[in-house]
Formats: sequence, structure tokens, C-alpha cells
Amino acid sequence: MIEILNPAQLAQARVSGALVADILQTMKRRSTVGTNLLDIDQWTKALILEAGAESCYVDYAPSFGRGPFGHYICTGVNDAVLHGRPYDYTLADGDLLSLDLAVSLDGIAADAAISFIVGDSRPPESVALIDATERALAAGIAAAGPGARIGDLSHAIGTVLGESGYAINTEFGGHGIGSTMHQDPHVANTGRPGRGYKLRPGLLLALEPWIMQDTAELVTDDDGWTLRSATGCRTAHTEHTIAITDDGAEILTSPTRPAD
Repeated sequence: MIEILNPAQLAQARVSGALVADILQTMKRRSTVGTNLLDIDQWTKALILEAGAESCYVDYAPSFGRGPFGHYICTGVNDAVLHGRPYDYTLADGDLLSLDLAVSLDGIAADAAISFIVGDSRPPESVALIDATERALAAGIAAAGPGARIGDLSHAIGTVLGESGYAINTEFGGHGIGSTMHQDPHVANTGRPGRGYKLRPGLLLALEPWIMQDTAELVTDDDGWTLRSATGCRTAHTEHTIAITDDGAEILTSPTRPAD
């Protein structure tokens, strides 16, 4: 299903997007050396319920997971890049942490992800991974607008990732979003320009470049959910929900409060 939002739904999407962004920034502030992933999950749950929103994850049970996800936020540490299921792990200095969050508020969902380094260490390979995903996301957003096609966004994202020296996995990518979290169209992280669905005002897309340092192959953790790099290398994941407007693309998941 490809859903086109009306003006009232788009206004609500802005509220949902701000909530997602602000919760992620709060979790970033709280994710310090010694923080447990299970605490991040519980803090996220409390903020979602306080806002009167609903988790898009806790009861989510798609074909690629093993039963309901059962948690409120995805927490990927170092080699875990997607669908990271929180578990009893204490963050250490230099860990690369990816947080992915989707919530629905008053019937409209928003989805975003951030990657950052915990503590004071700044491993160069981790800095480069995060930078590449952020630049790729910016390129994909810049390519979006009425009349553009999905392939234009995929090509823009893939060009940045490829030129940065990373292999690109196309099993998972961006997607439409609106009254439900995952909708058509699929937005691969590489593609050919001029191909695919033609964007229309009112369309919401979640764009999410993700990469692994030295492989494009994923392995699934024993939890049935967490996807890790096959070689154990570090990974990064960045995501925004955007709305296609008459003037281009509007980022809905920009934080209204700073991280620091």
C-alpha cells in the first residue's frame, strides 16, 4: 500500500516525528559509559506512554523476525546494525551505538535512527561509518521532491556510500510510512535514477542508509531479530522520516531539543 496523507494527517506526522526525534535525543544523552541497554528500553517505554503514543515495535511480528519484537527501541552495538533487540549489556567507552525508534501518535507513525559513539573515545573507523550514513541520508533527502522517482533517492544514497568505500546490502532499506510503520514503496540504499514510483506531495518516506565496515553480508543473532555484520566489523545506521511537499522534502524527525 502506498498512502498519501491529507493536510491534517501531515500536521499530525510533524507531531509524531518530533516525538520520535526528541526521545532519541534523550536516549543519546542517557547512553553513557555504564548504561545498560535494558534501561534504555525502559526509559523509552516510559516516554512513549507519557506522550500518549504507541510503540510500533513491541508487538511487531513480521516474517523476518522471530515472534513479537517485545521491546520499545532497537539498540545496535558495534557489529549489530539492524533490529537490535535490547539485552543485558553495559555500554563501554568507544562503543558505536545505533538507536532506532518508531512510534504512532494519534494514528500516524514516524521512524528515525541515530548512530553515535559512547564515551570519550573516537575510533576513526566508527567516525567514518557514521559520517558516511549521515551524508548519504542528506543526499537522499536532497534528491526527494515532487516528480522525482524512488530510484533517484536510492541512487543518491548509494553513490555516497559507494564512494565512501562501503559495500551496500539491499535486503533492507527505507520504506513508506503513515498510518502504519512499514508501507510501500521500498527505498533501497542503491539504485538507478529515473526508475520506480514517482513521488507525490503527501507521501511519507523513511530513508535509512546503513552500512558495515568490510562486508555486505548479514547474520541473524540467536535472538531471532538482531542483524549483525557477518565478519564482526562495526556498523552504522541513520534514518529520518520525510514528507514530500510541493517544494521538496520536509524532515519530520529533526529534534526540537539539542542532544547535549
